[in-house]
Amino acid sequence: MKRARDKKLFSLEFYKLGDFSDKNFQHVDDKAYGMHWQVLSPEPLSRAIEHVFTIIWNKVPVYYMSPRGKILTQEATEKHAQVQECIIICGHYEWIDQRIIDIYVDREISIGEYILTSGEIAASVFIDSVVRHIPWVLGNPESLQEESFSQKLGRQKEYPLYTRPREFMWKKVPDILTSGNHQAIEKWKHDHLS
Repeated sequence: MKRARDKKLFSLEFYKLGDFSDKNFQHVDDKAYGMHWQVLSPEPLSRAIEHVFTIIWNKVPVYYMSPRGKILTQEATEKHAQVQECIIICGHYEWIDQRIIDIYVDREISIGEYILTSGEIAASVFIDSVVRHIPWVLGNPESLQEESFSQKLGRQKEYPLYTRPREFMWKKVPDILTSGNHQAIEKWKHDHLS
């Protein structure tokens, strides 16, 4: 990721939500109606989103990292890599005000059926999974073609991988992989997808 940023293959801008708050001490949350927990308030989040729209002179897709969103898949990351710019909302506390979702959010994205303390971790996972599909982020673009969940492998998990030495702790590399018979090797790989 650092090399890709250094090569200007992608860039990130971070915004502190407190900078868009008009409350004392830059508070950005309030008690949820009918609940006992805090929720991000709509005003500072709306101001932040509108600020970004103004900076880039365009309304771009807004994604919200949320456990109730659609589960992120390899196929989805490939599609998201085609998006030039987007806003990622990292929720904190319990949630964000539903009105922000209704007004601004184009897609809620989940990285799994579990809860994290904040959306920054989920956003990092999303960014990493998407950025690797940008041309030349990975040294060899062909490395994306044959990996777990790739289109070439039918969205299945990758076959086992081996390297030198040929024998390690009484475990040997399958003979077929060292045979030089490319057709047989391809069949072995296909047979060992999971």
